[in-house]
Amino acid sequence: MQRTRIIDILAREAGGPVLLKGWVRTRRDSKGFSFLEINDGSCLANVQVVADHTPELLPALEGVGTGAAVSVSGQLVESPAQGQRWEVRAEAMEVYGLADPEAFPLQKKRHSDEFLRSIAHLRPRSNKYGAMLRVRSEMALAVHDFFRQRGFFHVHAPILTGSDCEGAGEMFRVSNLEAEKAAAMPPEVRAAEEFFGRPAGLTVSGQLEAELMALALGSVYTFGPTFRAENSNTPKHAAEFWMVEPEVAFADLADDMDLAEALVCHLVRHALTACAADLALFGNFVDKTLLPTLENMLAAPFARLTHAEAIAVLKQSGRSFEFPVHATSDLQTEHERFLCEEHFKRPVIVYDYPKEIKAFYMRLNDDGRTVAAMDLLVPRIGELCGGSQREERLDVLTRRMAEAGLPQEPYWWYLDTRRFGTAPHAGFGMGFERLLMLVTGIANIRDVIPYPRTPGHLEF
Repeated sequence: MQRTRIIDILAREAGGPVLLKGWVRTRRDSKGFSFLEINDGSCLANVQVVADHTPELLPALEGVGTGAAVSVSGQLVESPAQGQRWEVRAEAMEVYGLADPEAFPLQKKRHSDEFLRSIAHLRPRSNKYGAMLRVRSEMALAVHDFFRQRGFFHVHAPILTGSDCEGAGEMFRVSNLEAEKAAAMPPEVRAAEEFFGRPAGLTVSGQLEAELMALALGSVYTFGPTFRAENSNTPKHAAEFWMVEPEVAFADLADDMDLAEALVCHLVRHALTACAADLALFGNFVDKTLLPTLENMLAAPFARLTHAEAIAVLKQSGRSFEFPVHATSDLQTEHERFLCEEHFKRPVIVYDYPKEIKAFYMRLNDDGRTVAAMDLLVPRIGELCGGSQREERLDVLTRRMAEAGLPQEPYWWYLDTRRFGTAPHAGFGMGFERLLMLVTGIANIRDVIPYPRTPGHLEF
């Protein structure tokens, strides 16, 4: 008999023979029979198995408890118990692996997030993290669906790179040389001995490479891992995370903002419809305001205002912020959340930032003081998407690079696209883990990625 997943069992209209395989969540014994709650990861719900203490089943039941992996075949019948439509009357049972009830760390009780991070290899079996992983999978599919529907091509940017996209010097360095041997080499000798004949690092963004492909294919996006060697122990930062980065040729800042808003709305809408059961768990046990917050995001267009207007709003708010604002200050999370949660009470897009606080590749506006950059801000998270119209003018781009102290030689290939058929284009990056924090209500990035990489932590 073919195995039937629990999500499919719950959707059945009629009983009959089934083969169920999964992990035991709980076991209760009564006189003459046992109740087993089985979960197979396909959905949040369990299925109850009723196993009579017959000579055929008793040997298999020996030692089975929470955490054990089992196979049960039997009849799917309507359940007399409240809260469940079906249960399985066991006819045969096979045990794949027992779990010592005294040692198995996941028991039927609430566990702290800190404890569950210490057992990241087992926490997917908990309700919360099983739900998070299902939502993560569904959101990844929704990202691809969104761009496919709009004629974008999915492209793969390199993970190993010789350039620093942000110019911030926060890259992980990659070397095939032995550490002690490399440390003793003069810099020019070491560079020549490196695997690539030059220093290499893990990418901080696929943007620059995506720009090149957009200037050939029109509309592209990357969706892959990125890395930051930033010693930040905050709930929003990780050393390894995933980014969604679209780039569109013949597009300006207005097009960029429209695309970002459409993407976020699509993903929130999809989460509410395709992940309803898992989101209900988060709404009940993680953030009581989660579902109203997500629904409110879809109720009206996002607010839009310039950076200068945002600074004015913050100054006139009467609030005493930890980071006081001024004309050229970047927005901190407290400012972003105030704009979203208190002033506008909906997502906000801030655009036209001072050039001093944005990257060299962002298009200089006609005023010479601001760049055509935008940040999309959402409740609880702050910045979710950040992007810009890219600087397509070679002379302006090289001048901006010089102002940022960046040499042209490592970016010769990037500059070539401005020499040969340059065109207006725009794009942005969306942190995938921040999206997951938004749609689940989970407050720490360590809890929306299976195996978090943060300063001092490289387990699992």
